[in-house]
Amino acid sequence: MSCCGSGAGYQQIAPDPLAAGEEVRLASRVVADDVRQTDLSVPSVHCGGCIRTIEKVLGELDGVEQARVNLSTRRVTIRWRADGVPPPFIEALRGAGYEAHLFDIDADEKDSTLSELVRALAVSGFAASNIMLLSVSIWSGAEPETRDLFHWISALIAFPALAYSGRVFFRSAWRALKHGRTAMDVPISLGVLLAFGMSLYETVQRGSHAYFDASISLLFFLLIGRTLDHMMRDRARPAVKGLARLAARGALVVQPGGTQTYLSVSEIQPGMTIMLAAGERVPVDARVTKGISDLDVSLVSGESVPQLASPGSVLRAGTLNLTGPLTIVATAAAGDSFLAEMVRMMEADEQGRSTYRRIADRAAGLYAPVVHLTAFVTLIGWLVVTGDIHRAVTCAIAVLIITCPCALDLAVPMVQVVAARRLFENGIMLRDGGALERLAEIDTVVFDKTGTLTLGNPRLIDTGAVTPQTLAIAAAIASHSRHPYSRALAAAQTLNPPMSFEDISEHPGSGLEARSGASVYRLGRAAWALSCASELPPPSDEASVVLAKDGRQLAEFHFNDRLRADVGEAITRLTSDGFAMEVVSGDREEPVRVLAADLGVPYTARVLPGGKAEHVASLATAGRKVLMVGDGLNDTPALAAAYASMAPASAADIGRNVADLVFLHESLSAVPQAIALARAAGRLVRQNLALAVVYNLVAVPIAVLGNVTPLAAAVAMSGSSIVVVANALRLKGERTAPRTQAAEVSATGVAGPTVLEAAE
Repeated sequence: MSCCGSGAGYQQIAPDPLAAGEEVRLASRVVADDVRQTDLSVPSVHCGGCIRTIEKVLGELDGVEQARVNLSTRRVTIRWRADGVPPPFIEALRGAGYEAHLFDIDADEKDSTLSELVRALAVSGFAASNIMLLSVSIWSGAEPETRDLFHWISALIAFPALAYSGRVFFRSAWRALKHGRTAMDVPISLGVLLAFGMSLYETVQRGSHAYFDASISLLFFLLIGRTLDHMMRDRARPAVKGLARLAARGALVVQPGGTQTYLSVSEIQPGMTIMLAAGERVPVDARVTKGISDLDVSLVSGESVPQLASPGSVLRAGTLNLTGPLTIVATAAAGDSFLAEMVRMMEADEQGRSTYRRIADRAAGLYAPVVHLTAFVTLIGWLVVTGDIHRAVTCAIAVLIITCPCALDLAVPMVQVVAARRLFENGIMLRDGGALERLAEIDTVVFDKTGTLTLGNPRLIDTGAVTPQTLAIAAAIASHSRHPYSRALAAAQTLNPPMSFEDISEHPGSGLEARSGASVYRLGRAAWALSCASELPPPSDEASVVLAKDGRQLAEFHFNDRLRADVGEAITRLTSDGFAMEVVSGDREEPVRVLAADLGVPYTARVLPGGKAEHVASLATAGRKVLMVGDGLNDTPALAAAYASMAPASAADIGRNVADLVFLHESLSAVPQAIALARAAGRLVRQNLALAVVYNLVAVPIAVLGNVTPLAAAVAMSGSSIVVVANALRLKGERTAPRTQAAEVSATGVAGPTVLEAAE
């Protein structure tokens, strides 16, 4: 059966608005009294103009309280009143020229824009170079017959290149015009198409001038800027999806009859009893009713040292059960758990950051109407003065080409690319080009402690107070654990070959037990390892473990966390530059207080992830622009909430993904260095924009007066782009020491289950 023709074939069925509204309601969630939130994916959003259009269109719908666009994720978050039918979000966006669908965090949407841009750039570059070769022959004084032949060959090369490479701009321009608005791609498309059309007319009329090289070279330079800009924006990928993957997919739930059934996490309700095996993540917020184990709670506190879980302990979703099985009772549903709240905080923070408009976006907002008006006035003026439509159109095309925003398109991304290279040479990776502009504006720096100001790897101290034989015994036992203190002890092995034991077992929450003949050695908590209460060491805030033989203490080992290199110098430099600083940590009060006092900065201890994000938000409300420097899972919401963010390479994957910059070496000097380079990059961006403005102020009057052909306009436009690129290359970065071996190891993110719990 044919699908074409009148009255035959398949009949297209219009979507049912009631069914669509119900689907939107089911996919939304409650965020306040009578207010729901819906997330939509809008793949075609690509610039500041798109953001303004989408937010305006959605904001005008009845019932919509707020609409925010996240450019990096191409996601729109809409808050709407739930007392009626859901507003027609998707239909409204489709009417504005944007296809949209419900956002699914688990769906891996492949971004094909970059590959399309690269292919278009390659085609336009190949065509421009070949047409330019033919043009050189024409400029050299070719005979009329040869000139006409070369013009036709140029047309044959230019047409498919224009159709393929130009669609990047044509689609956007047509969408804007179709819905009654303008955009930067409109004058670009007009200039390129009119230049090609005029060249084709001249070729048919056997004229002496054709501008195929101008139109295709114009496309080539514009695509360079568009590709560089997209590459920098594309590096700003969200960490929400990675954080959501920390959630368990399900758990083994005990049914009323005693049977055990595996349920997905969405089916788990408060009051259900869950069997949690070692190595599994806690699926929902819960309370322990049976069992003892060690928990990796770095998601909550940022500390690598595991915490003891025993009957009565409260567990948070996403934390990792390390050593023993637990029976737990759910205290919250998955949507109300700690991990879900962290995801929501990060989503909200990403939306807030996306409202920042880059310099180029602000400049682009004024560009299109000014260019259109200038070209139109030129066309009318020459028609009135000469009555020659060919002359008038030629001058108008020259204006469109000479004002084409190549320099503007390259002004920001070229500086960002050079800055990214300079930063990388200094051991700093830039993820988001727009972060450079934000980083240059910050006035407050907030540091996490463990893993940021310190390396997060405890080291053994006071080894001189312990005999080599005793240290060898402790190291041999500790080598069977991946606890941070155990690794520090194992690294202190002094005897070769090491001590050996008949049997070594773990006791979750207490330590390690080893047997050698009739003797029993214990390494771990003093209260567990020692049989005599009088031998218990006095309470101390120092991190320590005890080695005991048959209940008698042989040695006590103390640990501390080493500061990062150049911490003092970095703090001094930031202070001299006028930055306000503070330490905000989830660690215990005493170690945070001691470190902050040594550095001379204020501090806050025992702060949960939500508290860190709220603190950063409160600073922003007070008018501060905050740089957050952190490494742990618990720092992730604060990293997302901050105006700009940095993380070390040793940070958790989620922390690295959400941070704007990642420094690869141990030295904290990366922080002031990155800020200094961001400020230098900002100066170059402003210089480039000023160069683009000056170029237009000089070139446009000349083109309006008819003293520039479209070809000369293309050459001038290319010259302005080259000047902008050359200016961007002047950016210099500070030199730092090469990466240390320790940094290389930490960058691998090696960390594993822990079994030895030390006394605090």
